[in-house]
Amino acid sequence: MAYFFTSESVSEGHPDKVADQISDALIDHFLAYDPSSKVACETLVTTGQVVLAGEVKSDAYLDVQKIAREVIAKIGYTKSEYMFDASSCGVLSAIHEQSPDINQGVERKNPEEQGAGDQGMMFGYANNETENYMPLPLMLAHMILEELAAIRRENSHITYLRPDAKSQVTLEYSDDHKPLRIDTIVISTQHDDFIKPENDSKEAQDKADDAILAKIAHDLKTILMPRIIHKLGDKLAYLFEGDIKYHINPTGKFVIGGPHGDTGLTGRKIIVDTYGGRGAHGGGAFSGKDPSKVDRSAAYATRHIAKNIVAAGLCDTALVQVSYAIGVARPVGLFVDTYGTAKVGMTDGEIAAKLLEMPEFDLRPYFIEQRFNLRSPIYLETAAYGHMGRPCETVTKVFNKGSKNEKSVSVKLFPWEELNAVSAVKSAFGL
Repeated sequence: MAYFFTSESVSEGHPDKVADQISDALIDHFLAYDPSSKVACETLVTTGQVVLAGEVKSDAYLDVQKIAREVIAKIGYTKSEYMFDASSCGVLSAIHEQSPDINQGVERKNPEEQGAGDQGMMFGYANNETENYMPLPLMLAHMILEELAAIRRENSHITYLRPDAKSQVTLEYSDDHKPLRIDTIVISTQHDDFIKPENDSKEAQDKADDAILAKIAHDLKTILMPRIIHKLGDKLAYLFEGDIKYHINPTGKFVIGGPHGDTGLTGRKIIVDTYGGRGAHGGGAFSGKDPSKVDRSAAYATRHIAKNIVAAGLCDTALVQVSYAIGVARPVGLFVDTYGTAKVGMTDGEIAAKLLEMPEFDLRPYFIEQRFNLRSPIYLETAAYGHMGRPCETVTKVFNKGSKNEKSVSVKLFPWEELNAVSAVKSAFGL
């Protein structure tokens, strides 16, 4: 019998994502000026206020207020009517020096024996239902919001959009786990109060609200969704055939939103950041953490393993778990689940043992950092629309533009998405 699976995403203007982006912008600035920085930075955003807290060990000095305001402005919170405005919000910093008790467990005289920054388990996942080896419902949920943000910035086809938004996509799958069609799409988008009531009566207000919601529903179905279908191309156009159920702003008008409508915290959207509920998650958030924290770096490394073994044809689906003890370099264990889709005559345990021996997948923290050049400032881009499944590309980032300490850095974004170990996997497993 066919089944349904749902994933959600949130926009860059969602309060939790505002917090993630500020935290990761701080990480990038610390690493740009001092690549050896150790940082764990949390952000809270609420009506007219940003609170920064955390631990730092770095030779870099940052104007954290300026960085936070730049991020908020780039997202689109630039009007006082939003009750959260880049130019006027308060920014309180409670960042202090990292505990030496933690630092002594991470740093070693021999850098190759760098210990894990914390205990815990991290998961990577991949399947072959999309070209980027990501679960299709999550990929679609991200696409909807990325395109909605593009339309908002264009400010021509739809002119009333505000930064906060959420999406959700439900797909129907066949018994053999093949996507059949989109069943339901949910979109909630913040908007201007762009139709005013004729008078102060409740009836007039309800009429104006209904007109706003009808306009939004019409525009998203006739402007946003055709752009999504066009971007997906002919290969996935079949998903949109049939009767899709749309729920657009189902709770009613959505004028009050962003940090004014809901307090935002770093690290509260870990499922949006990863695989949309497919596979598993170890519980550790990513944003605001430098790569010595294996919550982040090892999650990227296990995604790299999962993606490359699926791309190599070793299996159709892969879940990879690694676990660590704090201060210890070598992982406690590696677990692989191919969900019965392995193409080699080996158990999942035997596959895991062989992967653990491959130098391309060395899971000691130092080697993960070196393999992906994780001490470069590559993290702000990860903080909205997912850390996985994104295109790997080299860009030049400029920090403190126009100031005397301006710095340009060439970086490779999302290096864990490279399929650079496929040939090694094929050789190791005789594929």
